Amino acid sequence: MAKVSVFDITGNKVSETELNDAVFGITPNKAVLHAMVVNYLANQRQGTQSTLTRTEVSGGGKKPWRQKGTGHARQGSTRSPQWVHGGIALGPKPRSYSYTINKKQRRLAMLSALSSKVIDNNLIVLDSLSLDEYKTKKIIAILKALNVEKKALIVIPDADNKIVRSASNIPGVAVSGTNTLCVYDILNYEKLIVVKSALTKIEEVYA
Repeated sequence: MAKVSVFDITGNKVSETELNDAVFGITPNKAVLHAMVVNYLANQRQGTQSTLTRTEVSGGGKKPWRQKGTGHARQGSTRSPQWVHGGIALGPKPRSYSYTINKKQRRLAMLSALSSKVIDNNLIVLDSLSLDEYKTKKIIAILKALNVEKKALIVIPDADNKIVRSASNIPGVAVSGTNTLCVYDILNYEKLIVVKSALTKIEEVYA
């Protein structure tokens, strides 16, 4: 089992912990990761785009000119797709883009994402994290102590509004609970900061 250092909020190493190889030690499957990201982005689409067909645009009730003898091509309506201000042929209509991925693939994608953070040395384990008040400066100080300068995802064991609200004003920083952790967020943020108790929960679920 791989070992990682455990830090306190001041950035000092306080201990070490072993990672479960079944969760953090597999070879990442890039194909499954790609499929999971595409699925996540598709499920985020609102699908509200809509164009007007020739039956929905106003006007066009009168035949522009008689059928024969004018030298023009025959036309039945000024709202046909080939006309300016005409309807759109085969245009998009509101629909759902969401689809599902089977449970085995979702699980493999999560394990691959977590393992990739260990391989890239982008996993940071905190011994504990709690705030007595809403204070963005405290989260900034913790990130600075941990030498986190880029995008970071903080994973906490349970919902904590003080931590979520305190980190919400920091660009490139997000907070997630173990029950809302997703593959896209893990890959989207460079550093994965996990509270030790949250790490235990993750291993219990996916080991």
